[in-house]
Amino acid sequence: MTAPFDQRLFPFERHYFDRGDGVRMHFVDEGAGPPVLCVHGNPTWSFYYRNLILALQSDHRVLAPDHVGMGLSDKPDDTRYVYTLKSRVDDLTRFIASLRLKQPLTLVVHGWGAMIGFAWAEQHPESVARLVVLNSAAFAMPEGKAFPWQLAVARTPVGALLLRGVNAFAWAATFAAMHHNQMPADVRRAYMAPYDSWANRIAILRSVQEIPLVSGDPGFDVVQETMANLSKLAHVPMLIGWGGKDPIYDAACLQAWQQHFPRAEVLLLADAGHYVLEDAAVELVPLIAEFVREG
Repeated sequence: MTAPFDQRLFPFERHYFDRGDGVRMHFVDEGAGPPVLCVHGNPTWSFYYRNLILALQSDHRVLAPDHVGMGLSDKPDDTRYVYTLKSRVDDLTRFIASLRLKQPLTLVVHGWGAMIGFAWAEQHPESVARLVVLNSAAFAMPEGKAFPWQLAVARTPVGALLLRGVNAFAWAATFAAMHHNQMPADVRRAYMAPYDSWANRIAILRSVQEIPLVSGDPGFDVVQETMANLSKLAHVPMLIGWGGKDPIYDAACLQAWQQHFPRAEVLLLADAGHYVLEDAAVELVPLIAEFVREG
């Protein structure tokens, strides 16, 4: 079950993709035309992309899946699903294959969704028409950047209790990931709605724990391989929409994106936070829509 929230904020039909083992992934599928795939991070869900979906659905097919354990997807325990980066990439790969798309897609990514989305994209560069990158990383931590203390605390036993016991991570993000604007109460409820119990918060915790930092960590090889193959996407038009007040994906991460993709167009929203598509929706959504339609 998911806690109630104002459905008018998310007026989309619900669709489900069965992984084949009875675990279902929810996804949004709105509009018709060239496909746009939006991949969210942690602790958000497809709700994060609602304004972009509304802006594009008149002439594009906009798809936004929820990762297993997140959003409106099923939330299995560890006996039914292995919460690792590899699982996430496999899920996305199988989901995209199930769509049988007839043309390349525009890939939009945010947060940990960039690591997942680009791991798929570097294996399927012919299937990518355009790239939209929001505050995120698809590479190892830039040299000299310390692991963010917010994530480090979340990986401790006390942090785990806070994340699963009182939904501290998702709740705090609705404040800390905003800077220019304050998140309205009904929007805050919608972000937190899928994570309304200890059991339903498993993916939030596992997503923090699954961040690979050193060789031997599960998923470390995925990060290294993806980073090594980003050049396969160097020819793809890219727009970077960046909130300048993000304490985790900061200026060092933006600089790393620009080093990998020096031809990318960059929109720096200097006063916006990590939830840049939320915090700077008025400025950013029309610009992303314009960029997508250029393709």
